[in-house]
Amino acid sequence: MSIPNLITLGRVILVPVVFWLLLTGELQAAFLAFVVAGISDAVDGFLAKRFNWETELGAYLDPIADKLLIVCIFIALGVTARLPSWLVILVVSRDVLIVIAVVLSWLLDHPTPMKPLAVSKMNTVAQIVLAATVLADEGFGLRLKGPVQLLTLLAAATTIISLVAYLRVWLKHMTFYETTGSKS
Repeated sequence: MSIPNLITLGRVILVPVVFWLLLTGELQAAFLAFVVAGISDAVDGFLAKRFNWETELGAYLDPIADKLLIVCIFIALGVTARLPSWLVILVVSRDVLIVIAVVLSWLLDHPTPMKPLAVSKMNTVAQIVLAATVLADEGFGLRLKGPVQLLTLLAAATTIISLVAYLRVWLKHMTFYETTGSKS
C-alpha cells in the first residue's frame, strides 16, 4: 500500500464525516474538513507523480474518492436546501449514468478506457468551487448570493456538457465494438 493510496483512503473516510457535519449544521467544521480533503487530494497526486508511486489501485481509488466527496456534499447541501434540488439531481444523475455505462461496458466484455475528459475536469472544478463557496458562505455568513447563483449555473452547464461528452465517447466506443465484434 503506497502513501498516496493511504492518503486517498483517508479522504474516503472523511466523506461520511463531512456529510454528517453538513447534516448537523456544523458548517464551519464541514468547510474545514472539505479543505483538508482538497489538500489531501493535491498531496496524494503530487506524491504519486513526484516519487513514481502511482498504482493501479490509486488510478481507480482517487477519482472514486473525489466523486464520493462531491456527491455526498451535493446531496447534503440539497437535503438542507443550501443548493437547489434540480442541481443535486443533475450532478448525481450524471455520475450514476457514467457508472452505469462503465459497468455495462465491462459486462459486455468491452471495458471503456478510464480517461477523464478536459470538460469533465472543468466540471469537477466548477462543482468543487460551488461547494466550497456555499460552505464558506453558509458557515461564515459571507453573503455571496450572486456568486453562488452564477456558480450554480456554471456547475449545471458543465455537468450537462460533460455528460453529453462522456456519452458520445461511450457510444462511439460501444458502436465500434459492435461493428468490429459482428464481423468476427
